[in-house]
Amino acid sequence: MWAGFASSLLLVTVAEFGDKTFFTPLILAMRHPRRWVFLGTWLALAVMTLLAVVAGKVLFKLLPPLGVRVLSAGVFAAFGLRMLWQAYKMTPQQEKEEEEEALRLVEQAEEKGAGRGGAWAIVWEAFSLTALAELGDKTQIATVSLAATHPGLSVWAGATLGHGLMVGLAVVGGRFLAAHISERAVHWVGGGLFLVFALLTGWELLGSGISQIPVR
Repeated sequence: MWAGFASSLLLVTVAEFGDKTFFTPLILAMRHPRRWVFLGTWLALAVMTLLAVVAGKVLFKLLPPLGVRVLSAGVFAAFGLRMLWQAYKMTPQQEKEEEEEALRLVEQAEEKGAGRGGAWAIVWEAFSLTALAELGDKTQIATVSLAATHPGLSVWAGATLGHGLMVGLAVVGGRFLAAHISERAVHWVGGGLFLVFALLTGWELLGSGISQIPVR
């Protein structure tokens, strides 16, 4: 149980930094009260994480355990290699793309009246924009993989706590962090972390395969 909690907490906390999911509440918190931005963003991420966990458990029911572990290892390896390649090729201008995209989405929403009308309007704006940013994101897909191989409640709790930590950092000190921590460095660390999870899943796969070999 603790393995699923710790894995999802570590993965989400590292991988979400510098993503649209990080910059969206950061930008909103400069325009609206932080507590309502935090509430809407964290609720959205808790719901999206729950959907990912449910998808992981459905996947576990549909595929044999061996197939689930092979798929999970492949997902982690693919994301890890992709992030390392992005870090290798990333230019200073590309480091700002996620923030610029998040700003564009916020401005488009507020031009249509989002965030007007009090606290619940702000909560809904943060919720809807964050849910859109998280849908199909690498951390959501990674959560599906973790939930397929670990207890769902522990994965949901760890990932939700990790999201809460990152959202809290974004709304309180996100601008300072973004100015002092390179997105390229985060990609190097995140890519390495994904590869570690791929290796650990592969090791579990190897161990389970060996244990199923009949002894004569």
